[in-house]
Amino acid sequence: MSTSRSNAALFERASGVIPGGVNSPVRAFRAVGGTPRFIDRAQGAYMWDAEGKRYIDYIGSWGPMILGHGHPAVLEAVQQAARDGFSFGAPTEREIDLAEAIIALVPSVEQIRLVSSGTEAGMSALRLARGATGRSKIIKFEGCYHGHADALLVKAGSGLATFGFPTSAGVPAEVVQHTLVLEYNNLAQLDEAFATHGPEMACVMIEPIAGNMNFVRASVPFMTRLRELCTQHGALLVFDEVMTGFRVALGGAQSVYAQLIPGFKPDMSVFGKVIGGGMPLAAFGGTREVMSQLAPLGPVYQAGTLSGNPVATACGLATLKEIARPGFFDALSASTRSLVEGLSGAARNAGVPLVGDSEGGMFGFFFADSLPQNYGVVMGTDKERFNRFFHGMLDRGVYLAPALYEAGFVSAAHSAEDIAATVQAAGEALRG
Repeated sequence: MSTSRSNAALFERASGVIPGGVNSPVRAFRAVGGTPRFIDRAQGAYMWDAEGKRYIDYIGSWGPMILGHGHPAVLEAVQQAARDGFSFGAPTEREIDLAEAIIALVPSVEQIRLVSSGTEAGMSALRLARGATGRSKIIKFEGCYHGHADALLVKAGSGLATFGFPTSAGVPAEVVQHTLVLEYNNLAQLDEAFATHGPEMACVMIEPIAGNMNFVRASVPFMTRLRELCTQHGALLVFDEVMTGFRVALGGAQSVYAQLIPGFKPDMSVFGKVIGGGMPLAAFGGTREVMSQLAPLGPVYQAGTLSGNPVATACGLATLKEIARPGFFDALSASTRSLVEGLSGAARNAGVPLVGDSEGGMFGFFFADSLPQNYGVVMGTDKERFNRFFHGMLDRGVYLAPALYEAGFVSAAHSAEDIAATVQAAGEALRG
């Protein structure tokens, strides 16, 4: 191997021309220490770095690669679409196909608008909620990340949690003056916020299973009360399913809650990651009444040059077709549970406190005695032990998210042998 192709050399080059050497802060290793791995290629459940080392991949491009890397059906669809044209700036039939596919799988969505990133979708959904209700105030929850739009970049978890900042520089106080930040799973705060600001509340935006403070579920009583309060006060309940959508279940996290809360539906939903299959694509949708407020029909403006990109929509459609096959999520859920149970068992054998949870192909674990219910408790788990564990796993060829505050992802390409190898590596890393 040429030293010019080492991870360290590439990071040095990158640091000279890219702030921090990365194009997204969550790719940096600043939380755990060390040098980021520069990936050359990926296939199935594996990635290879610039030095030729293979890793079992549990970030999956931070969620989209639910089928694994390089799935043949997806690859064929993308190649055909690319031959037909990269971008037109005009409507295509495939945009309709993808919109119809998403709506068929998510009963709460009657119309949908395609965009290019989760940040764009979250920002647009927020503007639409304010436009549709004529109100200004919004609620978000500490540790939930909805993209880097100014009004939502308050106590946002994820990369900001990693670097220890409660918010971002460059966000004026007046921009977030209408954003109320509550503690996740805190019923008393929720009731108080609506009692005080109910008539002014445009929407509540929530990650139903938060993946930006690792993996934390909204409790059923909390979600039930949230739905009741939004209905009572005329506020829109917006589910941010960029991470959970088509990842925790075929109908997203909202389908999981619908099984537990009779008649449950959010008013709007935000999607990304899986619906693009690894290409830049996201969406936001809701009832026909709310979505009719969008331009060109209504007064709420939103636009995008590459929205509904023909290559990205081909990738997303092929991915949705594969995950809709009978038994897909049963198998994926079983693999993910097997991983989490294996990690918990390895920790018990090593005398280390570790708890984990999963839903569908999404999982998380904490070095703690019980599962955290909010961001404050997550912040109190054993960060230093996680950092040591991360590097122990990386040395053994297992690539986990390089921060305590990120969920992990299993793909359909992960075999029982991959899970077993991961659990074995965990046992060694925990004892090391």
